[in-house]
Amino acid sequence: MDLSNLSPPKGSVKNRKRVGRGPGSGHGKTSCRGHKGQKARSGGKVRPGFEGGQMPLARRLPKRGFTNIFKKQYALVQVRDLMSFEKGSVIDPAVLVESGLVAKLLDGVKLLGNGDIDIPLTVKVHKCSQAAQAKIIAAGGTVEVI
Repeated sequence: MDLSNLSPPKGSVKNRKRVGRGPGSGHGKTSCRGHKGQKARSGGKVRPGFEGGQMPLARRLPKRGFTNIFKKQYALVQVRDLMSFEKGSVIDPAVLVESGLVAKLLDGVKLLGNGDIDIPLTVKVHKCSQAAQAKIIAAGGTVEVI
């Protein structure tokens, strides 16, 4: 067996429908579009969600909640992730991006308290949880909120 004698499974490949090729084809005259109406015209389409003039589902359902346009989204870093740095090093957002712990800065970096740390570090972040701050201070480091 080689590439020259491969063929698709029987019934998986169909010829395309050729419309408007006379009455003998079964797809002549109206070309499978029925008689008159919006969908029979050239360029005749209905927009997504249009229900023929009936009140559309998107407008029948009640509105709920709201979206805060001022919401900030922070890149999250866990305390356990800081164990990869050397003792006494200064860690700021640029260092976190360079090391690969943060892919994108978004609106800033937030430090969370998952895991343990036993090396003293100076950490400069935009936000910090109380648990994370307590763990870094207990390890002999400092936390600066920028």
